Amino acid sequence: MCNNMLQYGHAYAWAREHGRKSVSMRFCYKYQYFHICSTHYHNFFTYLFAKYMAKWGIMPVVSFHHADEDTTEKERRLEAAGNVLLEGWYVRFYDLFLKYKREILDLFAFKKSILDKTRSYLDAATAADDLNLGIHIRRGDYKTWKGGRYYFDDATYIGYIRRFAEEHPERNINVFICGNDPSLDHTVYAAALPTTNLFFPAGNPAEDLCLLSECDYIMGAPSTFSLVAAMYHDRPIMWIYDKTPADGDIMFRNFDTLFRRIE
Repeated sequence: MCNNMLQYGHAYAWAREHGRKSVSMRFCYKYQYFHICSTHYHNFFTYLFAKYMAKWGIMPVVSFHHADEDTTEKERRLEAAGNVLLEGWYVRFYDLFLKYKREILDLFAFKKSILDKTRSYLDAATAADDLNLGIHIRRGDYKTWKGGRYYFDDATYIGYIRRFAEEHPERNINVFICGNDPSLDHTVYAAALPTTNLFFPAGNPAEDLCLLSECDYIMGAPSTFSLVAAMYHDRPIMWIYDKTPADGDIMFRNFDTLFRRIE
């Protein structure tokens, strides 16, 4: 979901800069959690029309399938075409993305039902002066992605939560743990972190994303999910690269820096 949000964000920014209209094929029919899904032309008919126009060779296709390639010729083709299908995970127009980030965020604003549910949950669980830490535990496909490099066990996440708490001894800390591991053992975290307020929301993908975005800090394995959560309100985010925290304070970054480092 978040891969698609960022991919379209880059495409939208390029189109916006060049006075062109754009539509996200994926959000025409899938992930119906966001404002963009209710905007003009975002419907299943548009998806089918674009898909088959490209399949039959009526609409040109420009592909971005490789990192660090020279895109000069591809951009020339985009400018020369009328209607064009842009595809590939390596659509990257970083500076334009940042230029139009506010508009991209408006497009991907959560639908009211999701935002209201999330904020009601947080209001009931926290106090105004609490410090809220969002943890994104990524399992599933991460067991094999990059050889399992970022497939961390519970001890890793617990270690980073504990270090974060140690760095804020004067604050009441609430930790909201989201992720894609349905068998996550909550009791392991409760036993290891007895003085920390732990919450396991178990929402749908958009609800988890919205909740993380509302936290004061975000931590997790390198993932576009936590990255997009940080984008909404420019929250400090730390990607976990190692099994144990390094000496010194935990270092947080912001979206504008980290989104250039997607692997």
